[in-house]
Amino acid sequence: MHHRHLHYSTNRLAAIYVGLCALCVGGLLWVGFLFTARGLEREVDLVIATELDGLKDDYDEGGLQRLVDTLNRRTDSWGRTGAVYLLVDSRNHKIAGNLSGWPSDQRLWNGWIEFDIVARGRNQNSYHPVRAEIYNLDHYRLLVGTDVSERRDIAARLRDTTLWGIALAALLSAAIGWWYSRRVATRVRVVARTCEKIISDDLTQRLPQAGSRDEFDQLAAAVNHMLDRIEQQTTAVRATFNSAAHDLRSPLHRMRVRLESAFHRPGIDATARAAVDAAVDDLERVQRTLATLLQIAQADSPSALGGEEPVDLAELGQELGELYDPEARERGLALAVQTRGPVHVSGNRQLLAQLLANLLENAIKYVPAGGRIGLTVESNASSASLVVSDNGPGIPRHAREPVLQPFQRWEGTAGKDPSGSGLGLSLVAAVVRMHRGRLALSDNEPGLVVRCEFPLATSALPAAVRTAPPVAAAISAIGA
Repeated sequence: MHHRHLHYSTNRLAAIYVGLCALCVGGLLWVGFLFTARGLEREVDLVIATELDGLKDDYDEGGLQRLVDTLNRRTDSWGRTGAVYLLVDSRNHKIAGNLSGWPSDQRLWNGWIEFDIVARGRNQNSYHPVRAEIYNLDHYRLLVGTDVSERRDIAARLRDTTLWGIALAALLSAAIGWWYSRRVATRVRVVARTCEKIISDDLTQRLPQAGSRDEFDQLAAAVNHMLDRIEQQTTAVRATFNSAAHDLRSPLHRMRVRLESAFHRPGIDATARAAVDAAVDDLERVQRTLATLLQIAQADSPSALGGEEPVDLAELGQELGELYDPEARERGLALAVQTRGPVHVSGNRQLLAQLLANLLENAIKYVPAGGRIGLTVESNASSASLVVSDNGPGIPRHAREPVLQPFQRWEGTAGKDPSGSGLGLSLVAAVVRMHRGRLALSDNEPGLVVRCEFPLATSALPAAVRTAPPVAAAISAIGA
């Protein structure tokens, strides 16, 4: 799922890059085209205006006859320069020029007129667009224009070149964006995989560095330095905790032996006996809490899966179901076990047994008489699921995340077991993390569903599973 989001993010980044690059390059090319086209048009207008000014000067200096003589001398200008001239009277009768008559299909454009003329060639007629200006001379009208077909062809070729340039720029930026997004996605994916391993309590992992000294390398160096510090502190805390826990086990055991010996000593009065009995109960609770903390520490340690083996969850579920079924019946509960096995995962059999034992004990403890408890083990193509469900009081949505932390209990069930330490589900969460699995608490309407998903074992060895220690012995070994 994270990789899919990452894929979408890099593609979105590439699309934004392509869009911005194509927009900028396309905008620059299109502005250049507009300026060039406008420049060609201004050049045509300037030529026409200059020619018209000269003809007006001829009319002002020599009258109509001089103007007619000038136009007659330029009647052949069409073939050489594409120039167009026409002088008509008030009734549009031609007086001089190289047009046969006043154009009837003229179009007004920004104070200029445009029309098409037909030029007769040897083989066929051709149409030429003309841009012209009209000037009134007393009772006459003078039209001066020029053929703009060549300039329009140039503008069209320039427009096509601009569009091709925009398309090529977009294609090139798309290729660069795709390459860069793939490069970024690859490096981020490597970082994400490393972080996932670190989250799984493998603090020996470090972010890779490509040696290019870019932003990714600078970030990796800073994070690796932080991880070095965290690993040092975690190792020191874990060593201190383990040492203290192991050192406390012997004194607590000796203290309990002495108290039990005193409890059975003859001549002790009832008040002292009750105080000793209460002290023994408190010591037992302390020993259970200490044992559970050691289990959580073991599950969270990097070497917890050093001796992992193939474990058949279906077989484990059947054994635990048989082990807890008498207690469930004694409390008036129905325990149903459903397995679709064998379902092999790689892990620590003792810790997985303790995980399942904690879930069943919690269900038996909190589900009222007449309730139901379900244990299901199943698998799909890539993962194995271990599900414990019940129709008890359940845990509300807002309290499901906190109860997975050590010493956290939901007030709705805390009153039913005052001696509990709030470490059962935190041990379950630690074992699931150790086995690279996922833990989810959901509503059973009513009740609670605890789903533990684990990756399937790459290779299953049934013989190893068959020779594993019995479940009851495994649980006893952990709690010792």
